[in-house]
Amino acid sequence: MIVKMWPAGMLMTNCYLVGQGETREALVIDPGTNSETEARKILKEIESSGFKIKYIVNTHGHPDHTGGNKIFRKATDAPLLIHEYDAHMLKGPFADRVLRDGDSVQVGEIVLRVLHTPGHSPGSICLVGNDVVLTGDTLFAGSIGRYDLPGGSLKEIKKSLKKLMILPDHMKVYPGHGPTSTIGEERRTNPFLQDFSWI
Repeated sequence: MIVKMWPAGMLMTNCYLVGQGETREALVIDPGTNSETEARKILKEIESSGFKIKYIVNTHGHPDHTGGNKIFRKATDAPLLIHEYDAHMLKGPFADRVLRDGDSVQVGEIVLRVLHTPGHSPGSICLVGNDVVLTGDTLFAGSIGRYDLPGGSLKEIKKSLKKLMILPDHMKVYPGHGPTSTIGEERRTNPFLQDFSWI
C-alpha cells in the first residue's frame, strides 16, 4: 500500500492518496482545497506518479474536507463517496455512492472498511485497512475532533473513539489534520483517551 499526504487549504486539511503499487489504482481522500492552483498541483503529482484515481472519498461533509470535490471530480471522472448521513452537506457535485457502516472501498488488492464514527459530524467515517486507519476529524495525534459544531455530539464521539481503541497498537493513524501517529501511541499518550469518564 502506498499512502501520500498533502496538507492543503486554509485549514491545512490532509488530502490523501491511497494506492496499489502493482495495479496503480488509487483513491483520493478529502480533497479539501478549493484553490484551483493547489488542487492542480496535487493532481499533477498524482498523474506523474502514474496512478489512476478510482474513487474520491470524503470522511465527512465539512467544507474543509470537500472543497476540492468539484475540481478532482472533473479532472478524474472518479465517483464521489460519502456517508449517507453527511451526503446532504455536499453543495455539488453530489455523491455518486453513499457509504454505510461495514461497507468497503477497494482499489487493487487494498480493501478499506468503512467504520461509522459519528460525533464530529453525523456522517463521519474512518477507513480501516490492514495496517492503517484514516480517521478524518474523529482522532488526531494528541487530540480528538470537535464535537461542538452543528450535528456534533460529545456522547457519539466518545462511542466512536472507543471503536478506534479496539484496533491493534501497530496500526498507523492518518488523521484529517496534523501529523500521523499510531493507535498504540494515542492509547498511551492522548489525554482524551486515558479516561472515558469525561462525558
